[in-house]
Amino acid sequence: MRKIEICCSSLEEVLEAERAGAYRVELCSALALGGLTPSYGVIRSVVEAVKTIKVNVLIRVREGGFCYNEEEIDAMCRDIEFCREVGVDGVVIGALTAEGNIDIEACRRMKAVAQGMSVTFHRAFDVCSDCERALEDIISLGCDRLLTSGMEQDAEQGVKHIAELVEQAAGRIIIMPGAGIRPNNIAWIEKMTAATEFHSTAAANVPDQAFATKKLSFAADACGMGMLRRSQYEIISELVNDVL
Repeated sequence: MRKIEICCSSLEEVLEAERAGAYRVELCSALALGGLTPSYGVIRSVVEAVKTIKVNVLIRVREGGFCYNEEEIDAMCRDIEFCREVGVDGVVIGALTAEGNIDIEACRRMKAVAQGMSVTFHRAFDVCSDCERALEDIISLGCDRLLTSGMEQDAEQGVKHIAELVEQAAGRIIIMPGAGIRPNNIAWIEKMTAATEFHSTAAANVPDQAFATKKLSFAADACGMGMLRRSQYEIISELVNDVL
């Protein structure tokens, strides 16, 4: 059975995902930066509000690349500890060395703090230097799933590589396609890859209702000009139920 994970940045979006039948959410902030760890307040509010949906939290301390210093790794371990204490179902981690390999030691530290929570390795994988070796390293760490676009800009472009990763994994880890998953391509990607879990923002631009006397933007992209990017019930429902 197809499982849909929705990337959400607010309690409102999480509740929409739950209502639409999504299996899980990845909770994060700052999607325009590729996603960062949300605030403790948002995490706690979501955990307390949901009834049926599973909640994973992105653990990423800053924007940019995935090579972290000791202080940054310590901070991410503290975030994971908080997530475990408040009852989060899983965390989403990833770290690379300067050479583009999986940072085994950093990931092992974060995995140890997770202590039984579900662990997903995120799309840092898609910029690693050797994907076959990287997948074996992620499996050896004991991660439950890998989120990937197949080393391409989106999962549709990377569908061949995703299928190869599913074959290489051979059931040892869940390969979850993500990036550009929409109702009009999910069935094809599912067929081509044999994947069973899929990650999507299921988002559309919606008007920002906030009052402003001047047309100023505080965002780095055009979406910030009076618009918000939000997960939508209708899109999530279509992904879950394969309705076009």
